[in-house]
Amino acid sequence: MNLISIKGEGARTFGGHPGWVTVGIFSALCLQSFVANCPAADLTNRMIQWPNWRGPLAAGVAPFANPPTSWTEKTNVRWKVEIPGKGHSSPIVQNDRVFLLAASPTGPVQPAVHDSAPGVHDSVPVTHRHQYLAMALSRTNGRVLWSKVIKEEWPHEGGHVTGSQASNSPVTDGERLFAFLGSRGLYALTLDGSLLWQKDLGKMKTHHAHGEGSSPVIYGESLIVNWDHEGESSLQAFDTRTGRLLWKTLRDERTTWSTPLIIELGGKAQVVVSATKRVRAYDPVTGRQIWECAGLTDNVVSSPVYWNGLVIAGNSYYSQAMLAIRVAGASGDISGTTNVVWRSQRSPPYVSSPLLYENTLYFLRHNQNVLSRVDPASGIPLGDSLRLEGIRDFIFASPLGAGGRIYITGRDGATVVLRHDPQNAVLGVNVLEDSFSASPAAAGRELYLRGERFLYCIAEP
Repeated sequence: MNLISIKGEGARTFGGHPGWVTVGIFSALCLQSFVANCPAADLTNRMIQWPNWRGPLAAGVAPFANPPTSWTEKTNVRWKVEIPGKGHSSPIVQNDRVFLLAASPTGPVQPAVHDSAPGVHDSVPVTHRHQYLAMALSRTNGRVLWSKVIKEEWPHEGGHVTGSQASNSPVTDGERLFAFLGSRGLYALTLDGSLLWQKDLGKMKTHHAHGEGSSPVIYGESLIVNWDHEGESSLQAFDTRTGRLLWKTLRDERTTWSTPLIIELGGKAQVVVSATKRVRAYDPVTGRQIWECAGLTDNVVSSPVYWNGLVIAGNSYYSQAMLAIRVAGASGDISGTTNVVWRSQRSPPYVSSPLLYENTLYFLRHNQNVLSRVDPASGIPLGDSLRLEGIRDFIFASPLGAGGRIYITGRDGATVVLRHDPQNAVLGVNVLEDSFSASPAAAGRELYLRGERFLYCIAEP
């Protein structure tokens, strides 16, 4: 199956470099990574893991991974493990373990309770209590090393029909596992599954009762969570060791599913959150707002990325918007100033987040099987958009870059593998017998795909 070029969207030579990340490029990426102030040995170890949503660079890239390009249910599947319940939480990888979250219905069927939020549509009724679990599996054989129910309750919202009760992804600092389950609380566990501390943050009221999904991020010894909903929205930071609230900054926002992004410029870190009214940056130590910029639209799900001093954020719902913000010198309201380097309304993503692979920004049009490639410095297209033949359903999972290749997985079970070069030739179209909304993870020679029923480890013998 081939890609079909979509004409009339401009052409330009690529600035990217195929193959493994060079030492120079890798060093530059480390500077913009969210692992600010991390000792060199810890930084190197973190880069070969997949410790959080969107990987060690928070850009969808696994710098040292080299997973396969082809697989089926019978070939190059090292293991396949059934996961309880339905969860879109992406797996993370630390040393010899894979961690993920799940939500499993429990007990008898109860009379259905339908959400009553204003404008609710395409939502599912609540018919069961749910057990919310954290799990650890062996990378070697998929054996469940431990599974811990960290909360059991009757969900107050059913969520979107395509969503799940466990869509937030966990994060690890290498010593502890952190699970942010929104309305179900915030938890810290040892890597062996013992509960260290927990926090009840209240109940979220999401827009159209469509569920929760923002993942936590780590800065030093702070765990930062986005609490945007139809009530009092905020950004909050907690001590990773004790769970003590370090700061809470109120936000004039409605429901946001975007995950915060830690960036670093000139030795100073900022935490950036994309949202409907403003993209905002905060001091991760104090929670003080640094700058804000208008320009996105409703229902922000896609998370931002960072490249060479530019924050790039986009979303697509009622209308389309993508913008690149120069962080240097940004202070106060920078909407319409020269800090906004470029804007575009050309096919930005909705649910999935962009892939920033070396000098190329990749993103999917809304939830469709159309891939755009642009120069992150200018927003200028790097060739025509590409239709991903072989994927015939929506794409919610974010693209992944590893080993000089791009991996894009659809809800129909198909993953298209492309070469990361100016032509983006198709290297494989691989189909599994499951539906995939969670974003993939990669570490070593392995690719991890979390479906609605199974967790797959894709690896050559």
